[in-house]
Amino acid sequence: MPTREPARPHGRHTPVRAKARRSAADVLAGIGSLIVLVALVGGVPYALLTFVGPPIAPELLDLDLLTSRVGPSTVVAVLVLLVWLAWFQLFVCVVVEVYAGVRRVGMPARVPLSGGTQALANKLVGAVLLLFTAGAMVVPLAKLAPTPAATPVTAVAYSAPIVEKATLDTHKTKKVYVVQPPHGRHHESLWEIAEKCLGDGRRYPEIYRLNQAKEQPDGSRLRMADLIRPGWVLDMPDDARHAHVVPVDQPREQTLREHPGRAPVGQHAGQHADRHADSKTGHAEKKVEAKHRQPDQQQPDRPQATIRQSQTTDLTDYLATASLAAAGLLVVLARRRREQLWRRVFGRRIARPRDDAAQAEVALRLGGDAPGARILDIGLRLLGAELAAQNRTPPTVYGAHLSARTLDLWIHPPDGDAPAPWTAQDGGQVWRLPAHEGRLLEEQAGGAPYPGLVSIGTDAGGRVLIDLEAAQGLINVRGPQTTAALAALAVELATNRWSDRMRITLVGFGEELTAIAPDRIRAVGGLAEVLPELEAMAAPRREVLTGRITGSPRDAHYLLSAVAPTHEEARRLALLARRDTAGYVLAGEVPHATWTLEIGDDGRARIAELGFDVQAQLLPRRHYQALIDLFRTASQVDGEAVSEAEPLVGLHPPAVEIRILGPIEVIGLRPLEEGRLALAAELLVYLATHPGGVHPSVLGGVLWPRGVQDMVRDATIARVAEWLGPEHLHTDEAGRISLGPEVRTDWALFRELVRRSHGDPTARAVLLEKALGLVRGPLLSGRQPGRYAWLAAEDLEYDVAAEVADAAHQLCELRLAHGQPDAAVAAVRAALLLAVDDEGLWRDLLRATHATEDTVRLRAVVEGLTRRAASHPYGGGMAPETEALIEELLPTWRIHVVRESSA
Repeated sequence: MPTREPARPHGRHTPVRAKARRSAADVLAGIGSLIVLVALVGGVPYALLTFVGPPIAPELLDLDLLTSRVGPSTVVAVLVLLVWLAWFQLFVCVVVEVYAGVRRVGMPARVPLSGGTQALANKLVGAVLLLFTAGAMVVPLAKLAPTPAATPVTAVAYSAPIVEKATLDTHKTKKVYVVQPPHGRHHESLWEIAEKCLGDGRRYPEIYRLNQAKEQPDGSRLRMADLIRPGWVLDMPDDARHAHVVPVDQPREQTLREHPGRAPVGQHAGQHADRHADSKTGHAEKKVEAKHRQPDQQQPDRPQATIRQSQTTDLTDYLATASLAAAGLLVVLARRRREQLWRRVFGRRIARPRDDAAQAEVALRLGGDAPGARILDIGLRLLGAELAAQNRTPPTVYGAHLSARTLDLWIHPPDGDAPAPWTAQDGGQVWRLPAHEGRLLEEQAGGAPYPGLVSIGTDAGGRVLIDLEAAQGLINVRGPQTTAALAALAVELATNRWSDRMRITLVGFGEELTAIAPDRIRAVGGLAEVLPELEAMAAPRREVLTGRITGSPRDAHYLLSAVAPTHEEARRLALLARRDTAGYVLAGEVPHATWTLEIGDDGRARIAELGFDVQAQLLPRRHYQALIDLFRTASQVDGEAVSEAEPLVGLHPPAVEIRILGPIEVIGLRPLEEGRLALAAELLVYLATHPGGVHPSVLGGVLWPRGVQDMVRDATIARVAEWLGPEHLHTDEAGRISLGPEVRTDWALFRELVRRSHGDPTARAVLLEKALGLVRGPLLSGRQPGRYAWLAAEDLEYDVAAEVADAAHQLCELRLAHGQPDAAVAAVRAALLLAVDDEGLWRDLLRATHATEDTVRLRAVVEGLTRRAASHPYGGGMAPETEALIEELLPTWRIHVVRESSA
């Protein structure tokens, strides 16, 4: 699947902040830099004027110079002029750097053709400023990396690259661009559009500003620069290529009506067709598109579906984009679900979320970046372990940038000796871990050196994080969405995997967040409640950093306050922050703040002291409440009734079988291209599990949660209809689509066999055995990342896990009652292929194995269960009931476990 290569973060100025306290080396460096600066800025021109004269010598003013022979004096005059020009360039660089350092503007302006000269001026000025101000901000210039070329995006079916119309008078026209349909799961971004139409992806803010808050064809508006949808019509700068040209005074309503995702006239017809589609498929797609253009009254239930989809999208806009927080939340949620399964009773499933809580989980599944979180965690732990082995103190990390290609740490002071596999970039200001190296790293047992790294938002290339401890002072948060920003920080800190022991104190907000991480979060009403405790527990930075990587860590502590401090509280906190290794983030006006995080009305997060300007990571109130409801549901232990199954008419083999109790398979149809099979199979699974019919607009929201063009959705449905055949895909008068009776899932057959077993005691064991024989692995295993997120808002995966486990439990009891322990073991192991976290099944396996009277076999089961509990990705050990049963059946098990672990 084609994807755009993200912009590299080191193409911008790399932020580094000087240490808050000056060392002797800092003083000496500052004095030396001051002497060098005075010599260069004042001494050089004095020496030139004294010994060689002014910049322009009389020889250069002679008009005969161009026609006469050049003598030694003329060559000397030219050389003198070049020296003067070089000095003037240095002087300008020094002025620019002094202005940036004194005013703290973040990134100094770049002087043309002055790369090395400005870098020298930057270092000298930075050292001098540090000499005079303890908190001076220095922003060294990083080498600008060339902007990576975007990977060519393969043209998708039913659309073609946009070309310009005939050139018109630019004073009477304007240009618009229609966001193109996705290819698989690849969606266009503003960066890609700027790269294609403006020649430079970094010009995407121009497109964003032109279109911010403008209404789009689907009724939504552009709120965040990284969230656009296919079919949107974007106003473009006048120099844009590959765009529609329209009259400048044309009403926007007319523009939206006349450009509903179609390419301009004049393109080759062949570009509209899919290379892999035959003529019959193309004809079906045209019929679907024609139907799509009919009035909306033919689709009476579309408005309600559109409302539901827009609500889901609203949750997705924030939760799915918080990729690291989403990954952490999913791990914590899975741990809670595992604990729910410990207490699940026969005949009931664990409680599932509803409404916004369910949609919140859908968003988390869509956006969770588990691979990125793993690289960040393992990469940092490996870094700490390598530094500890070399007896080195970890450097100060002010920020990090995580993209699809690299993990970059911005460090101070610069250090060119980065431990492998990390590499030093930009003169040691950046330590980089390539993503392909990070994916190969094994799990690390070392400590977490930088638990305070937390996302503040995203830029065009990836996620930007700051280390709350690196400020060595107070961090002030300002703006209309302060609490939403604090909530986002709290959630990611509380659930990240790159920290060990952590305490988070929330002041004036977030009491409900204890439902997510009660072991990490506490909430208080005011700063006065915690200040004495914080002052008593302060610890020096060097001691804490060294302890984290050498095995004697202290708890990391972070204070997030939505309550503005009083003058005295701010003073005490500022003094505390200078001598304590912790993070202090405060709302309101904080005069002693080291960094100020400004959250603008446009949703941008800016830290001027570091030169950061990113799309803010926020957790607004509705999304916050949805997460709280989700985790409260995951804490319920009562469970709920399993939904009833629709009985099957017969058990004869179907014409088309969709297998979901294991790897996804579609049996009975001709092979489909691999690139299309995943999407077509997901569409079939959704239809098969919704026998009442589904409207196309609902299907669009399910299969393309971030939005899709109607004609792409309809063409996909048409392609699946042609694949199935008209006898297997039906459309009712209301436009709802359903599968025919000869299309069946193995799950439907499983439920029918179990249902019949209840009414036939003589054949019960045989029917249950046949049902369990359908189980081949985890539900829908092998699905691509990001697909089937809709399962979080459905009964399916909750029902499947409960009913498979219950069927195995029934069969196990029957086999044991008839003296067939081996058959009982086989029944339970079949169910464990799918419901491996159901501890009731493991207890059944223990009882059945014990009934075989084979102690060696029983010990093997106990040891396997113990190892699994100790290394489970979601943690939590074993259920108390399981441990008690092991004690009863194998009293010596703990001795063997201790021996094995010590060996």
